[in-house]
Amino acid sequence: MSEKIAVRTTDAPAPAHTFSQGVRKGPFVQVSGQGPVDPATGEYLHPGDVAAQTTRTLRNVAAIVQASGATFDDVVMLRVYLTEQNDFAAMNDAYGAFVREHTPSGVLPCRTTVFTGLPRPEMLVEIDAVAIISE
Repeated sequence: MSEKIAVRTTDAPAPAHTFSQGVRKGPFVQVSGQGPVDPATGEYLHPGDVAAQTTRTLRNVAAIVQASGATFDDVVMLRVYLTEQNDFAAMNDAYGAFVREHTPSGVLPCRTTVFTGLPRPEMLVEIDAVAIISE
């Protein structure tokens, strides 16, 4: 059996609570929900700008994926949580640009988008991911 290991990187924000940035078990990687946080300062960035928050959040997700030994192209699923339905188009544009740029295979990950409340009022978006490492 494969050992379950915590994925850690200083290139993404440290978890604020009792969970790992990511977990790898065999070829499977789960990334905890990330927000628009600067990993160096812990500050929430881009208040009121869902497009910029989406790009920053995806950068944090990608850093954890990379720290696991995977690439962003190994991501098979992204879940996006938005606080406002009116932000969907701007999030979708920023998301699409990032994902296309970081998926050289051209096989884009699956996605679910949910409208919900988030833990901090300045968070307009949160994203988690599942990757499967090709071995």
